[in-house]
Amino acid sequence: METKEFSFNGMTINGFLVLTVNLLLTLASIATIVMSIILGNMWFIYGIIGLIATLFIWFGFIVLEPGEVCVMTFFGNYKGTFRRTGYSWVNPFLSAKKLTQRARNLDAAPIKVNDKTGNPVMIGMVIVWKLKDTYKAIFEIDSQTIAKTNSAGKEEVSIGTGTVGLMSAFENFVKIQGDSALRQVASQYAYDNTEMKSDEITLRSGGDEINRELEAKLQERLMMAGIEIVEARINYLAYAPEIAAVMLRRQQAAAIITAREKIVEGAVSMVKMALNKLSEEEIVELDDDKKAAMVSNLLVVLCGDDNAQPVVNTGTLNH
Repeated sequence: METKEFSFNGMTINGFLVLTVNLLLTLASIATIVMSIILGNMWFIYGIIGLIATLFIWFGFIVLEPGEVCVMTFFGNYKGTFRRTGYSWVNPFLSAKKLTQRARNLDAAPIKVNDKTGNPVMIGMVIVWKLKDTYKAIFEIDSQTIAKTNSAGKEEVSIGTGTVGLMSAFENFVKIQGDSALRQVASQYAYDNTEMKSDEITLRSGGDEINRELEAKLQERLMMAGIEIVEARINYLAYAPEIAAVMLRRQQAAAIITAREKIVEGAVSMVKMALNKLSEEEIVELDDDKKAAMVSNLLVVLCGDDNAQPVVNTGTLNH
């Protein structure tokens, strides 16, 4: 849907200039009332009108810092987004809702999700987001109602529709949609490869690819609220407590098997090298039985967990 957001082009004046004029008008109105009382004429009516005008002017001052904007409405009709930073004065009949377009962090607590293989895992993420389309942010979602409830849906003390309340509502909206997107992405991948030579992408090995997909899912869900996702990244990943011990033993067993494979591969290479050296340099001649015994002894020494105890043979090899 095409955005309706546009810059505010209504009546706006430098705030300091209007402040100076308003102070002079206030002093002039007070002086008119005092002089009319002293002289006994009807000029105090103009003084009262002047004071009423000054009170009206006071309601039009707006202060915006860099990164802040105001959504302007005139009796329910959207008039635009005011973006001029500093001290300004606008038509007091306009309603202004201040928003911030600065980047914000959301560190979502880990949630329990079933991965592709059905294993329960705990997964958390961090999101960097900011408001991009203020029209959608104000009018496409019910932010005023959300601002009065917390993330658990329970009523909180109302904080109105000010900047704090609205931004709290958007943060709650991002959190809920973020949990939904995270569940969707996590359910498409396994936590880890169950086969050692499998090249399938997993939550542990996916890295940037998983994060990019999570960011795309979040942007798709939050586009309706005018929210831009700057970055989304998984920052916590672990098995759920009920299966963590079992999975730890499986990982330890896999690590032991991998280590043993490396040890055996190295031991066989060393035995082969020893036999070739003995044969090439004609140090000693070994028949098949002696070679088998030597291979067995060397493999026991190289692959064993404990240090080998040497046995001294005082006889001859031909005995």
